[in-house]
Amino acid sequence: MARIGVRALVRGRVQGVYFRQGTALQAERLALAGWVRNLADGRVEAWIEGEEAAVRELTDWLWQGPGQARVEGVELEEVALQGFVAFRVVR
Repeated sequence: MARIGVRALVRGRVQGVYFRQGTALQAERLALAGWVRNLADGRVEAWIEGEEAAVRELTDWLWQGPGQARVEGVELEEVALQGFVAFRVVR
């Protein structure tokens, strides 16, 4: 299977609702690498690398997020692999 990289920007009520931690848990479950962080403008940004099917599963999850989130939109951009070996929350 092909490995791909995706940068995601998630907007809505996505900060302060366990979104980063939830994304990291989903990424670890799917054996993905990369990172997730809050942006100053209220969005959440994620860099996701791994097997294409797993990356697509996580990007689908981003549309709902954890229970308290209210996702209004998700922008996805395919990016070059950076070779991350784990997934982490950037603070």
